[in-house]
Amino acid sequence: MSAVLPKHIPVVREASPGLWALAWRRLRADRVGMVSLAVVVAFLAMMLASYAGLIAKDWNKERGVSYANPAFLAGAENLEAKEVTNKDFGTQAKPVDLSDIDPLAPRYKEWEERAAKIAVTEVKRAETLPFGGDKWGRDVLEKAIKGSEVSIFVGLTAALFATIIGTVLGALAGYWGGRVNDFLEWFYNIFTSIPYILLILAFAAVFKKGLDTIIVILALTGWTGIYRLVRAEYIKHCGREYVKAAQAIGASHFSRMFVHILPNASHVILVQLSQHVVQFIKAEVILSFLGLGVPVDMVSWGTMLAEAQNELVIGKWWQLVAAGASMAFLVTAFSMLTDSLRDALDPKLK
Repeated sequence: MSAVLPKHIPVVREASPGLWALAWRRLRADRVGMVSLAVVVAFLAMMLASYAGLIAKDWNKERGVSYANPAFLAGAENLEAKEVTNKDFGTQAKPVDLSDIDPLAPRYKEWEERAAKIAVTEVKRAETLPFGGDKWGRDVLEKAIKGSEVSIFVGLTAALFATIIGTVLGALAGYWGGRVNDFLEWFYNIFTSIPYILLILAFAAVFKKGLDTIIVILALTGWTGIYRLVRAEYIKHCGREYVKAAQAIGASHFSRMFVHILPNASHVILVQLSQHVVQFIKAEVILSFLGLGVPVDMVSWGTMLAEAQNELVIGKWWQLVAAGASMAFLVTAFSMLTDSLRDALDPKLK
């Protein structure tokens, strides 16, 4: 008796992982990349919490004495705070006797003493703060957290706009070629003929200070590198078979540019976006340090560094360390994450 074989045996096929799944798998295997990602996510969470008012809401409040020492230097003498206190509530000049011409003159001294006691009570502030205070007694740690809100927001937003501008212009030049490419190359050469930092400073000196102005300036001056790389990617992909197949089935130019080619150039765009975030954070810090960045009623890491240069003369270093260390940690983590992203998205570069 012969065995009866089934007419149809179903075959189970496992779906192959896509580009992003493979990239995430490679990124998870990179310890340096994952640690860098954790640091970046922590800074972004801190920025969002500051924006929502959950932390550093009262950063501008005078919590301590002038140049309050950090908590780990609680026993150190603060001569600057004593000097300010003596100036405000020190001995007054001997009053002139006005009793002959003013019957209320004997009460003046009593009123002045009462007002001085009330003032001293109202300005009673902490001698130390967790990481020290600035000239006005504001908490340096809260200033650094609030400053991250401005610096990171400017870096992210400006990098996003610059990436969009560079991607669109690069796609147009690489896909169409001809006169479109010639015009955009001429436009690109105008921007790159001027040193980058001088171009930023020139725009910053002309326009009114503010977050919107800084973002616009950085976006309008930082798209050139992205444009060059995206243009090269589009020139390379326009002749590929999948693009010709899309053309054969009647896909529009827009569809071919941004539905078919763009995903295959996305790894270059993503890496450039990450690099420009780092670049623009540093640019904002430089502009604010030079007084061309955020307004005086706002705080960023750049304004903190500008204040810290005067404080170093009298030995007050904690504001410099708070702002400098915050920027160094974030920039280093973002730079290392960019390298890991590049390797994860394009393993052939290893």
